[in-house]
Amino acid sequence: MKIELIEDDLADGQVERLLASHLVEMHKYSPEGSIHALDSDKMREPRMTFWSLRQGDELMGCGALKRIDAISAELKSMKTSDKFLRKGVAAKLLTHILQQAQLDKYKTIYLETGAHQAFLPAINLYQKYGFVECGAFADYETDPYSRYFKIDL
Repeated sequence: MKIELIEDDLADGQVERLLASHLVEMHKYSPEGSIHALDSDKMREPRMTFWSLRQGDELMGCGALKRIDAISAELKSMKTSDKFLRKGVAAKLLTHILQQAQLDKYKTIYLETGAHQAFLPAINLYQKYGFVECGAFADYETDPYSRYFKIDL
């Protein structure tokens, strides 16, 4: 079956459902004020661009880029559907998003992720692609439940 990476308009609700389940999962690892996953309203902000990787009609995973300013953006909502874990979905999405960020002339891409051990596979992926740890950025504040990373393009 054909695999497609598309800019997603969120119309079919699959990305929203995947991220809603992710938001529920985050409560296992972080208190309410330390969870920075997007809710459905924030997903539709004009400065957000979502991509999804799909096999036929099935959502494999998603990721987004949130514009901070003219030269920086934040990687958001990287999530792989359980059925497709450890099959290269996140790497494919991350590669595409970083390429698009370069085309959009961003100089720095930031991200926030959890500090719990459950986030280590994601952190390892980000570091493999060149992200380095940094301090809190944009509207974030230093938080023991968060880790912050950036990559200069």
